[in-house]
Amino acid sequence: MNDWFRIPSDLQNTYLGLIGLHLREAVIPVLVGLVVALPIAQLCVRLRWLYPPVLWVTTVLYAIPSLAFFVVLIDYTGQTETTVMIPLGVYSLVVFVPAIVDGVRSVPQETLDAATAMGLGPVRRYLQVQLPIAVPAIIAGLRVATVSSISLVSVGMLIGNQGALGNLLNDGQIYHQPRLIWLSVITTAVLAIVVDAALVAVRLLLTPWMPRGTRKARTAEGRPEPAEPALEDAVR
Repeated sequence: MNDWFRIPSDLQNTYLGLIGLHLREAVIPVLVGLVVALPIAQLCVRLRWLYPPVLWVTTVLYAIPSLAFFVVLIDYTGQTETTVMIPLGVYSLVVFVPAIVDGVRSVPQETLDAATAMGLGPVRRYLQVQLPIAVPAIIAGLRVATVSSISLVSVGMLIGNQGALGNLLNDGQIYHQPRLIWLSVITTAVLAIVVDAALVAVRLLLTPWMPRGTRKARTAEGRPEPAEPALEDAVR
């Protein structure tokens, strides 16, 4: 069994070390992309004419192959992790911007009017009312972006062994060891599933006011709208 997880010495890393490196290269760009997308999405909500061109730009950037991104960035960032992470952060914008915009726009106008009447200014209304209600949409975008990023990290093997678990694919071909290829593919898939499940758990923790399974029917019958408890928490 230990032979199955034995990593070639040229990678200068362990199996667990490659997993940690893979997570770092995948998660950091997504988090940076989320931070960048939040103000951009808010501008798109306030200035509706800005949304179509922003969406067009992010879509065009997403259409650029990662290898082309690497070729351009290598002259500036070299064959490093940064060269892999920058495209992944850019790609996440095409998921985050629409998700945040749609989530914020889904807040009922009556809820916004009530928040304004309670003395919440634009900034507090956005942070304490709109964003909490938009959490399900944001988490949904985060799940898509993170799983996509985990799969794309492997492409980094093309620029000097910066692909973390993807480096096993390259070594498996060089040394004619299918074991390394299967180890890379299976571990990457399991990693994506585990991270996705963790994000679902985070959504459940952040949105206790959302219906859970069989409780949907009871929610439809008599429970208040999700916006109401979120607004009450914001006022508190």
